[in-house]
Amino acid sequence: MTSPGTPTFDQLRIFLAIVDTGSFAAAGRRLGRAVSVISYGIANLEAQLGLTLFEREGTRKPQLTVAGRALLAEARAIAAGVDGLRAKVKGLLDGLEAEVDLAVDVMLSAERLGQVLRTFAETFPTVQLRLHVEALGAITGMVRDGTASIGVSGPLALGIEGLDSVAAGSTLMVPVAAPGHPLAQLETIPPGAVRDHIQLVLSDRSRLTEGRDFAVISRKTWRLADLSAKHALLREGVGWGNMPLPMVADDLASGALVQLDLPDHPGGRYRLSAIWRSDCPPGPAAAWLRDQFVELGRDDGEPLAGI
Repeated sequence: MTSPGTPTFDQLRIFLAIVDTGSFAAAGRRLGRAVSVISYGIANLEAQLGLTLFEREGTRKPQLTVAGRALLAEARAIAAGVDGLRAKVKGLLDGLEAEVDLAVDVMLSAERLGQVLRTFAETFPTVQLRLHVEALGAITGMVRDGTASIGVSGPLALGIEGLDSVAAGSTLMVPVAAPGHPLAQLETIPPGAVRDHIQLVLSDRSRLTEGRDFAVISRKTWRLADLSAKHALLREGVGWGNMPLPMVADDLASGALVQLDLPDHPGGRYRLSAIWRSDCPPGPAAAWLRDQFVELGRDDGEPLAGI
């Protein structure tokens, strides 16, 4: 049984050009080749494969044979792969990163994150992305130890030696509970009343802020490492807690959660900063990400002290 030969990439380009343009002459114009060169390239490709790819007799335009149609998808995939390889190599030669590791605070709006990353994929199609979503000091820790090249962190990152930062907006935090929760049943919540009810608190999975509490005012706390789990428990009425407004806006509108009017803890803005290591400035793609988060955060409003 005869084994097929190995076609060249140039032969595949000629094959695809004929398919896309509809004729040998049009393919020659697209590729800047003489028609004789196009014909010779296809003849060599068919000889290499041992197959006839185009019907040339009795038709004004070359028509793909059954074998030609069967191989078309594979030829396109190979061409796309080579084009992608060339684009990636060009990016590397121009100083573009092959991969970016991004760590973001779980409090960052999912809508904003999606908006930035969708545009990133369109702007840097050759750059791979690794996304880490963490809480509190974990983002700072990942950037500091080099796991992430750039981060969008809460206020804990400010003033950390070896890190540079720039303001990247803020997220509005609101205290909420399920409508059946005792605090939600009160017409007016007196000062200090929340201290006797379970507060659901997001815990830090890093050692950077181990043992420190942030916005914790209840004597009873449940510690959770996942914001989605906290959200679910709040909806079940297990306790009360602070949540980013974008994440609970639909719940507040539907009545699944209610915003608590706490005289001693009304909520506020959670400050966000883009951070990177001072000794390892971000490359073009990572710098683009940083600048996008900074630009979109300009209209978020002034953060409140202590939040």
